[in-house]
Amino acid sequence: MNTDHFRKLENMYLGCNLNQQTYSGTKVHFSEGQAEIIWEIEPKFYHALGAMHGSVYFKLLDDSAFFAVNSLVEDVFVLTTNFNINLVRPAVSGKLKAIGKVKFKSKNLYIAESVIHNEQGKEIGFGTGHFMRSKVPLTEDIGYKL
Repeated sequence: MNTDHFRKLENMYLGCNLNQQTYSGTKVHFSEGQAEIIWEIEPKFYHALGAMHGSVYFKLLDDSAFFAVNSLVEDVFVLTTNFNINLVRPAVSGKLKAIGKVKFKSKNLYIAESVIHNEQGKEIGFGTGHFMRSKVPLTEDIGYKL
């Protein structure tokens, strides 16, 4: 696989408006069929009971699975068509690691799994998603650049 493709995807992820303005300090590493995102919990993402909101679990799980899939697709942006998450335990502090892996691929369908671990190595959430190729080319206009 083309390592420039992985670096361009990493730049696209880190350069996204949402990630730049909201998730400072995020680290990513993408490789063939796999994506790793390291992210630190901040109190601004707590729900009323003082733990990380489920929407952040979803974002980390979907993003890591999505980029695992897009690591295999070098010409167009992929789309999430379905994603199911399971919240295993609350997260309140520290760094989280989300790892997505492609489990199945065909001409029109990709299935990827992702899991989030806390700093102690405990699983705090996992998910499975379905993805498809879009018609949107990977270009510099969407941040796909070195």
